[in-house]
Amino acid sequence: MATATNLCGVKTPYSFSKRALRVQSLCLQSRISFDPLVDLCGVLRVRGSGKGRGVRVVCDARKSDVAGESEHLEGTSKELTCVMKFGGSSVASADRMKEVAELILSFPEENPVIVLSAMGKTTNKLILAGELASSCCAKVSEIEELSFIKELHYRTIDELGLDKSLITDHLNILEQLLKGLAVMKELTPRQRDYIVSFGECMSTRIFAAYLNKIGVKARQYDAFDIGFITTDDFTNADIMEATYPAVAERIHGDWISDPAIPIVTGFLGKGWKTCAVTTLGRGGSDLTATTIGKALGLREVQVWKDVDGVLTCDPNIYPGAEPVPYLTYDEAAELAYFGAQVLHPQAMRPAREADIPVRVKNSYNRNAPGTLITKSRDMSKAILTSIVLKRNVTMLDIVSTRMLGQFGFLAKVFATFEDLGISVDVVATSEVSLSLTLDPSKLWSRELIQQELDNVVEELEKIAKVNLLQHRSIISLIGNVQKSSLILEKVFHVLRTNGVNVQMISQGASKVNISLIVNESESEKCVKALHEAFFESDLPDLVYVNGSPPLEAKA
Repeated sequence: MATATNLCGVKTPYSFSKRALRVQSLCLQSRISFDPLVDLCGVLRVRGSGKGRGVRVVCDARKSDVAGESEHLEGTSKELTCVMKFGGSSVASADRMKEVAELILSFPEENPVIVLSAMGKTTNKLILAGELASSCCAKVSEIEELSFIKELHYRTIDELGLDKSLITDHLNILEQLLKGLAVMKELTPRQRDYIVSFGECMSTRIFAAYLNKIGVKARQYDAFDIGFITTDDFTNADIMEATYPAVAERIHGDWISDPAIPIVTGFLGKGWKTCAVTTLGRGGSDLTATTIGKALGLREVQVWKDVDGVLTCDPNIYPGAEPVPYLTYDEAAELAYFGAQVLHPQAMRPAREADIPVRVKNSYNRNAPGTLITKSRDMSKAILTSIVLKRNVTMLDIVSTRMLGQFGFLAKVFATFEDLGISVDVVATSEVSLSLTLDPSKLWSRELIQQELDNVVEELEKIAKVNLLQHRSIISLIGNVQKSSLILEKVFHVLRTNGVNVQMISQGASKVNISLIVNESESEKCVKALHEAFFESDLPDLVYVNGSPPLEAKA
């Protein structure tokens, strides 16, 4: 098996050993060294100070040289094929870790990269431990959350037959860190991210050690040490472009030199300015998985959850929710952003850019087909795909008669939100008014929410009259844009029948989402009624103003 070698942009028809290749600089000042290690794609890495200068590649390869390189390639395992990401509930105990290991091994044709979240409940316990240590707890050793974390991880290690030294250092450092917070009486976002990172760092070490114990060669990686470069927005950082080549070089290079299943911490990165540990926001392990998929150009990203894929609505609200077999990237992104707990809102971006399918499956029911997310799908028969409920939303009505005919008003409004660090969800405008909802995801306590809302109202009242409405919910209808009139017609019929008043409506630029704002007390009733109407019954008889159905409903 002979492969091409790519050297300084010149592709040669074979891979060559070091002794068979001469690199001659066309400039006396150029110095080029090279690593003869050939990767699975036949790429020979070249290093040196000859950037921008001419290079002549002279090939004196013999058949024996080509054969030797072919033997080297055939002697390694086949290339990495996919990413398998497992959430906290999938690795919540020793038994669950054993089941995940068995699941991975049940796909012998795959050479996966494994991305893990922290063990179930660990992230929340770490956050609470940090808050208690920095506020009112006199003795860190008495924090129940710390005791829970220690007991859970040590018990898991014991049940898996592993050495406790795997995580002893991490737990000791965590306890010392909490003691430091108790002295400073402060928990900054940067410190919070560092504390939270201990969950993924421990779960991946335990799982990698277990795989090695049962004879499956595995290698653990901390994402912040292998090139996951992020913005310095602690608690909600974003992946930067420099991440992709760095991650590819590290994981691919290690795989070629010494094949072992990579076990990578999800959710974590390293700030590009501070070099401090950052987190990617709730559910950020999904973004870790799709980032690795794009970086390595893998065939597929598999996200293993505790449900049978993406569902038509939240099963906790309506038990009759059904799996959605196919979604587009746009639909999945809208579902995630507006509250579906299956995927991280930003996880679709790397997958879309690299056109890599994302498959959502159930680790408790591996035979279920799950949901396949791709660039496009057959929408000819689709009307509504899923219904998502986002609770605890605050709505603002901003009215200014001075807005009529004025430019710059919207810029001033949104500059206020930018200055206060608050995200906006849904927006609707008229000539003299603006209605919008605020994203509660970054607001961590009731006191902080009220404080920020007070600041918003105070700033906006300088330029307009503001009416603040709390206890609202967003119901997002993800569906076929070609059927939007039919969707709205049916929605208003259902809500009118149930006596529900819609306070605001918006259709986003993606054109796959229609959002309705209702009172929170009526939200679950709305979701149930809409699910029954769209997924469990035919279109009800409607009363039309002109006595005939709209064009979309005909034929």
